[in-house]
Amino acid sequence: MNPTAGDPERHDGRDTDRTGDAPSRRRPSRDVLPTDLVPQTGAKARVVRLISGDLLITVNPVDGSEAESCPPGVRPDAPSRRTAEERSTRDRAAVPPVPPGPPAVRLPLLEREEERGRVVRLLTRGRSVRLSGPPGSGRTALLDAVAADCTELAPDGVVRLSGHRRTAADLLHALHEAVFDSPSYRPAREELLTALSGIGAVVLVDDLEFDGPALEELLGATPECAFVFGTTPEMAAADGLDEVALTGLGRAAATDLLSRVAGRPLTEEEANWSGDLWFESEGLPLRFVQAGALLRQRDRLRDLPEEFDEYGAFEERPAGAPPVPLLPVPTDDVPLPSIGEGAAPALLLASRLSEAARDTLRFAVALGGEVPHQAHLPALVGHTHADAALGELAGCGLLSPAGSRYRLAAGVQTQLELGGYAEGAEERARTAADHYAWWVKHPSVTPARAVAEADAVLAVMAALLPGGGPDAAPAVVRLARSAGPAFAAALHWGVWEKALRVGQEASRLAGEIAEEAYFHHELGILALCAGQLDRARAALEASIGLRGALADRTGTVAGRRALALVADRSGATTAGPADPTPAVRGDGPTTEVLPALPPLPALPRQTLVVEEPPTVAAHAVPARLPGKGGRGAGAKAMGRSVVAGARRNLVAVGAGALLVAVLGTVVTLGATAGSEDTGSGSVVPEHSAESADEGGDESTAPAENAPATEDEAENSTTPAAGASAAPAPSGTPTPGSSGTPSPGSSGTAQSPAPDAGAPTTDAPGSDSPAPTPPDPGTGSASPSASATTSPAAPSPSGGTESPGTTPPVTPTGGTPGSGDGDTEGGDATAHASGTAGASPWDTPGTATATPDGA
Repeated sequence: MNPTAGDPERHDGRDTDRTGDAPSRRRPSRDVLPTDLVPQTGAKARVVRLISGDLLITVNPVDGSEAESCPPGVRPDAPSRRTAEERSTRDRAAVPPVPPGPPAVRLPLLEREEERGRVVRLLTRGRSVRLSGPPGSGRTALLDAVAADCTELAPDGVVRLSGHRRTAADLLHALHEAVFDSPSYRPAREELLTALSGIGAVVLVDDLEFDGPALEELLGATPECAFVFGTTPEMAAADGLDEVALTGLGRAAATDLLSRVAGRPLTEEEANWSGDLWFESEGLPLRFVQAGALLRQRDRLRDLPEEFDEYGAFEERPAGAPPVPLLPVPTDDVPLPSIGEGAAPALLLASRLSEAARDTLRFAVALGGEVPHQAHLPALVGHTHADAALGELAGCGLLSPAGSRYRLAAGVQTQLELGGYAEGAEERARTAADHYAWWVKHPSVTPARAVAEADAVLAVMAALLPGGGPDAAPAVVRLARSAGPAFAAALHWGVWEKALRVGQEASRLAGEIAEEAYFHHELGILALCAGQLDRARAALEASIGLRGALADRTGTVAGRRALALVADRSGATTAGPADPTPAVRGDGPTTEVLPALPPLPALPRQTLVVEEPPTVAAHAVPARLPGKGGRGAGAKAMGRSVVAGARRNLVAVGAGALLVAVLGTVVTLGATAGSEDTGSGSVVPEHSAESADEGGDESTAPAENAPATEDEAENSTTPAAGASAAPAPSGTPTPGSSGTPSPGSSGTAQSPAPDAGAPTTDAPGSDSPAPTPPDPGTGSASPSASATTSPAAPSPSGGTESPGTTPPVTPTGGTPGSGDGDTEGGDATAHASGTAGASPWDTPGTATATPDGA
């Protein structure tokens, strides 16, 4: 044990020296390193919170972004307008950076005064202008001059925007960001249109790439702005825009421009060469800028040959290299370029540049014309002073500005590809992907810096994904995973969506399920913020399914939260499946609709179901309904099921059944004429057609074809309370001495029930007592004094009745059209039954009706 060591049990926050007597102070470090240079053991995820409309978005690069309703007090106030000084600062940051090296020659605007004055006059009257011209005609230079003339024209000043690879929505949000100061806030569609309607500015859009409805949408959203769109003649013109077309320069102006770029007067030979070049290039200013660069290089080759030896310009010579001979080069040894080289000078210009500049051109060709920022060139090219190459390329006219960056000038990429600069493009694109994937997620890189390099990042993805090698897809996935959160935090959701879609496709090709689920989740959050709920639901469900297969609990929970928010905004419910039972519709006042009715059993084959779209007819709810004059006692033991439906459909069915019954009755009467049989069948009155018409006293029994019990049969023989015992008029059943009702002029009825004692229901409005079944001992019905029973027709089986079948009974008390005033000729009884017909000649499952007195 070391006696000089401090007590390990002491936790008073003090340290002791080696003797253990007095506390000592820790010596501070000599070199205090900044936090950016301290090596990080574990990179922390950069989580950013921003507001989109009424949603609070938390950009989480690990598990995926989260969206929730914005809590009260978190949503910012209305954005404030930028001042003139703030707009000037922003405009200076939006132009391309000045490349290192000697300053470039400032060229005047030649032969463009007429177009310049016309555009300014149109803008003064509030008109929008379409400035069209071929690539290299000087549109950008003319827009710069117009911006200088219109500084004080509008209350919100002049706004410069780039339409290169931008949509109408991107330009609308860019305009809002240029006029209003709203950090970490992206307005919703309605708020955006409201804010844009109050902006009064002169908006200059260069390199516009869309027309048609998108252009009309842009103009309609900004009624108080005057636009100048710089585009090519191939883009269709929109209604309401004044056209200003740019053509080539004249021969004198072209020769003057060539002299200014060369920095000296032209010789006679060079002037003649300029005339031939003017005829070949149709006077495009870009071709004469590049031709002037050729003349400068020719002068340097004649005067300073030591700068253009076999090692290239600005290159350090190796230690053992021989010295460069300082002999003058004759003029005839550096001839003028040919007309073909002057019209397509990219290869000749590149051959006389430094090796770093040529490597920069190779990277630009690999990225589809996009030139990386000068700060990235040393890391990509591998040269310490590679950032100076940007100045060389810009001075030769091989680059043109595009927003805040540079890209290859028109026609340069095609010329370089023909010269072999596209060799090794895939390897350079993979190098750029690894570099940007590391750079964009570095803690020192802000989202604004990352989105400024968005075009180059997207160009890297596009160069690798379609036909890349086996390592191309994983590289694209890493780049998209790193750049996506930065683009989202910068509120540039157009490039964010492009990065997510490319990353989703790359992860699918690479077989990385977890990364594919992440990109699906981010696309769902993006669609939710844009108000596209169907697309958001589909993307989130795909993400949840993939993460569920991977047992990613955290990601699944985040996806379900977002999906619940989508369901809440779309108004959908997730409480379970809907009840498939249709609603019950009835005409009677006692019909009851149940919210959760269990499924009903299958209907019998002979059941008549009436359907009326969109309401589907279903069985009425079994209920014990009160009736008049004792009908409630008869409804107690009903042995059949009544189908509830629309009243007019039942009337139609009854009319059809009546017609069929009339024809059947005529045939039956003709077949049974002259026969006499006392038949022992009982008379059971049935429903009349009036009952089917009114439909108000319908009832159902608990089960179909259920036999009546003894108690019910006894109760059915007793008239209900309140029934009149006085003799009824002729044609109505009247209780006789045996308690059995006798049929009146209501006609012959066929009993549908298999049991002879099954009760029936009287017609509505009748005051007669409930019918009484016959005594089993007698086997015949006792008619009253007002009516007699005619012999029944013999059955087809030789006069023997089948069990449960009641033979038809024909009353003799009336004939069609005769009788007292209470009997109506042609009155009939209609009945729809769920069982087989009682008559042998009837078809099972059909309705049988008999007219009165037939």
